[in-house]
Amino acid sequence: MARLVLVDTADELPGLLPLHAWSALMSSDLVLLGTADHPFVAHLAMAELRYEVVAGVGAGALSRADLLSGLTPTDKAKATSIVDRVRAEGEVVYLFGTGDDDGFTRTLGMEAARAGVETEVVYFGVRPPGTRLLDLVRTEQRLLAPGGCPWDREQDHRSLAPYAVEEVYELLEAIESGDPDAIREELGDVLLQVVLHAQIAAQDPAAAQRFDIDDVAAGIIDKLVRRHPHVFADAKVSGSAEVLANWEQLKAAEKPERSRPFDGVPAAQPALAYVEKLQSRAATTGFDWELDAEAADRIRLELEEFLTAGDDAEREREIGDLLMSVVGLARRHQVDPEMALRGAARRFRRRFEAVVAAADRPLAELDRSDWLRLWDAAKAAEQTTR
Repeated sequence: MARLVLVDTADELPGLLPLHAWSALMSSDLVLLGTADHPFVAHLAMAELRYEVVAGVGAGALSRADLLSGLTPTDKAKATSIVDRVRAEGEVVYLFGTGDDDGFTRTLGMEAARAGVETEVVYFGVRPPGTRLLDLVRTEQRLLAPGGCPWDREQDHRSLAPYAVEEVYELLEAIESGDPDAIREELGDVLLQVVLHAQIAAQDPAAAQRFDIDDVAAGIIDKLVRRHPHVFADAKVSGSAEVLANWEQLKAAEKPERSRPFDGVPAAQPALAYVEKLQSRAATTGFDWELDAEAADRIRLELEEFLTAGDDAEREREIGDLLMSVVGLARRHQVDPEMALRGAARRFRRRFEAVVAAADRPLAELDRSDWLRLWDAAKAAEQTTR
């Protein structure tokens, strides 16, 4: 009996099939493809499987039943051609391609049933996570190709640097908002920066050493495996603190050229994060307060020195020392000073906007007692809604 096996493919994974799908191909008498540029052509040839491209056929006339079923002349003719080959060969696989939509699939099933051809569908199965990343890479390749987007084609690593910083800050804002949709969108924008930089590097004819997105992924995969021996090897750890300590030791061993305590700490990062990192590095050498009270006393001392400073230059130095001392206290209590300050900024903005909305006269006419009264009311209202 004639038998048609319909093998599903994943557009995001051209040329790849799970084992059960390849088994169907290997046991068939003939493999049919819808187009000559099907992504499986090279693979079928390498496997020495007999395959054909469905011959181009003209659109035939449709019956009243065909019209009522929603068939198109082109789909009808293509499906009929496939069914004819199945009846002539015996067991045939039709390998779906990107141009085969649901309408054609229904038409092919109907034609096979009318002809008494046994039909089986072999589904691709669950697509592994990350398949859409391949679409993103192909999309960016198209944008950077000749005839693609003029703006994309004009960019280089340096011109894109401000956008990378901007996207990271937008992601931070989304995380602070707690909005999952916003986080998803901003993660996509950050991911685009990674793919765009990698594709620019891959196509740069003047680059001394080119790299592509696979090189980027391979680098971080290797790093993660090396620095997690408690997962990928036999190392034992007692908790996250030991994991972090091992990470720093392994990082130092990988980069022996970084022999000084602050080597590898990027000075371009935000000041609070920069100070916290410097202090953390110094603490690993033993340079740290023994007690939290000592860190708090240092804040009081730096504040006094600021208040008694004799000129603007000295005041600037002392306020810097005061801020560093506050960061040191936050670090000892595992408080991220950047996030803490951003939280304070959000609260200030929210409360001040509430003050402005509640004011019963122009702001210029408010005196100090009015401002304090409105501020206390806004703060109290916020606390009652928690």
